Amino acid sequence: MHLAPDKHGSHGQLLLLAPPRVQVPDSFAGSRTDPRSHEHLLCEMQKFRGRQYVEDGAILPSDLSADGRHEVPVDRRAWHLLALDEQGQICGSVRYVAHHNTVPFSQLGIQRAALARCFEWGTRLRMAVDSEVELARSRGVAYVEVGGWALAPEIRHSVQALRMALATYGLARLLGGCIGITTATERHCSAGILKRIGGAPLALGEDEFPLYYDPQYRCRMQILRFDSTQLNPRFEPWVDELAGYLETAPLIGTVPEKSSRSAEHATRAAWEWGQSLVRAAQ
Repeated sequence: MHLAPDKHGSHGQLLLLAPPRVQVPDSFAGSRTDPRSHEHLLCEMQKFRGRQYVEDGAILPSDLSADGRHEVPVDRRAWHLLALDEQGQICGSVRYVAHHNTVPFSQLGIQRAALARCFEWGTRLRMAVDSEVELARSRGVAYVEVGGWALAPEIRHSVQALRMALATYGLARLLGGCIGITTATERHCSAGILKRIGGAPLALGEDEFPLYYDPQYRCRMQILRFDSTQLNPRFEPWVDELAGYLETAPLIGTVPEKSSRSAEHATRAAWEWGQSLVRAAQ
């Protein structure tokens, strides 16, 4: 089975949006600079995600912007992997936020998770995440938060859903590797799919963090960690295939010229841009 889109487009197309103000590494041969298209696709992705979340009961219509977008500030400094159907409409999306490996817990999205505010587990969660960031630092790779998962009903529980998850591993490898974390919902078996391919419950020592109810998204969640070098061996050929596809897939950025800088520099630039947004909001 091939997971990368074939020449006839039977699996649809994958498209990448680079973080604003980040120069894309030269390894992405399909990249182009088009700020207007970047903004349009980012807005369309937020509308798509908003529709799916409202229909799932994860959020209320009142949580959307006036034009129907599910907006979160971190969208503006993230990579976005988009799946397009045969009509060129967005049918899937995932957000990939690459932090520098010195990022403190207080600047991570996971610090807003319901479990982080739990008397019993909050301190342990911070310790576990700090340990993961230290591991990323020792490896010289980014610490990544993956989220914003959204799939159209027709591709849930399908090979396309698996393809999106595996393509995230492919993107991680193209950007130099990572240690990462995600909050996965039990809804639509998302957590199960991610654990099947290589994700594992976050743990502190031998104690795994439990499933918890997230009042913001009205469902049970699980915190999973992942390592871009550790994957269920069954899926290694598919990740290699998808990574090769992403190297030449359409990628839209906003910085005028390409850079020969490493993915590490791109990650640092994205992190520094994010900090400017944090400071501006204070």
